[in-house]
Amino acid sequence: MLKKRIIICLDVKDGRTTKGVKFQNNIDIGDPVDMAAEYYSQGVDELVFYDIMASARGRGPILDLISRVASKIFIPFCVGGGIGTLDDIRSTIFAGAEKVSLNSQAVKHPELISEGARIFGKQCIVLGMDVRRDPSKPSGFGTTINGGRVDTGLDALDWAKRGVELGAGEIVLNSMDADGTRNGYDIELTKLIADNVPVPVIASGGG
Repeated sequence: MLKKRIIICLDVKDGRTTKGVKFQNNIDIGDPVDMAAEYYSQGVDELVFYDIMASARGRGPILDLISRVASKIFIPFCVGGGIGTLDDIRSTIFAGAEKVSLNSQAVKHPELISEGARIFGKQCIVLGMDVRRDPSKPSGFGTTINGGRVDTGLDALDWAKRGVELGAGEIVLNSMDADGTRNGYDIELTKLIADNVPVPVIASGGG
């Protein structure tokens, strides 16, 4: 029997945890360091930390904040947002992350996935995908970057397969349609991707 993993995703903007609905109308809900410590004390299995403005603003990861979060938790810790070079991956891991999530920069520079996997191992490289329904795409789902602001033109299933071929060892699948609604996960989307790639898929959005 498969074990359920409870994974907390913290979206961070300007150093604060934020929550929105369908990637819009975000509000401040607290300090990410305090929230990470509280979730850890409650027994979550893993923490995913997304700096949702880093790529859109063209800056790298906030290493000090990542380090402070890492010092409070002793569970797998994945960080995404603004990671665009091998040096960014290295610095993020040295700051305390076990894994990095590549999204916008992976679309722009797919070789970052393969080079990251070669140097740091596939277990460190996560493909982050911000996905929404798009009937014009063969799978019915398209992908976006820069916090959902830019449509990539890529079919979600094609990009998931390509990312795994390049070396991603895991996928975090963010459903933009379900994000923040508390109406449950997008099972159709999750099943579509999980049934077609040989790596773990983390469902996000709607929980």
